[in-house]
Amino acid sequence: MLFPFLLFYTFMRIYIVSCFDYFLMLISSVLKPKKQRKTEGGSENREREREREREREEITMTSKSAVGIIIFFFILCLVRTGQAIWMTLPSSGTKCVSEEIQNNVVVLADYVVISDDHSHSPTISVKVTSPYGNDLHHRDNATHGQFAFTTQEAGNYLACFWVDSNNRGGSGVSVNLDWKTGIAAQDWDSVARKEKIEGLELELRKLEGAVEAIHDNLLYIKGREADMRNLSERTNTRVAWFSMMSLGVCIGVSGLQLLHLKQFFQKKKLI
Repeated sequence: MLFPFLLFYTFMRIYIVSCFDYFLMLISSVLKPKKQRKTEGGSENREREREREREREEITMTSKSAVGIIIFFFILCLVRTGQAIWMTLPSSGTKCVSEEIQNNVVVLADYVVISDDHSHSPTISVKVTSPYGNDLHHRDNATHGQFAFTTQEAGNYLACFWVDSNNRGGSGVSVNLDWKTGIAAQDWDSVARKEKIEGLELELRKLEGAVEAIHDNLLYIKGREADMRNLSERTNTRVAWFSMMSLGVCIGVSGLQLLHLKQFFQKKKLI
């Protein structure tokens, strides 16, 4: 997260400097003595105006170039890449890894058991489930393996690991999990061979895929925001109706209490 912050800081610094230069140029043009303006010829005024216009265009072009470069690097920072996870499984118990993934996203993961004892390699069990509880991958007595699938629903996907019963009782087991999603799970070597592209074309194709992934992610976030807004509005409406009902009940109970007290005092002939 530090690199996007530095890019944003650089962009703001360039933008502020450009605005400051433009502001100084306007001030200098306004605060010039009127006598000097009258003594100057028309050709000199036009020449100075042209110089000012060129300076403004240079400042504008510099700002646009800086913004374009910063946006380019910011997009590269937003691209989700694969990350390896190192886990230590207890001898008894389960350890899980989860990630919230949207719909129609490719997921690819490799896992391998790391053991200090080369003479004996412990085995583990692996189970991957979807947000609705469907089994996407299940394997027992495994020392290494791979699972790949395309998400059918958006939500939290869960991968759980535990040590097999025949290996329990000893020390913990270490597992290396390489989890890739989206653009990071794409096999670019096969894409390059299939479409016969290489070098700069392949890098541009990767950037195109990254931009599409970011666009889909933004649409997903926008949809989630709309769902949360609708939920908040419905909750607000229900709370308002509940408040009105509570107020009505309180007023009704108060009226009944007054009526009861009035009848009681009338029976006691106090009023």
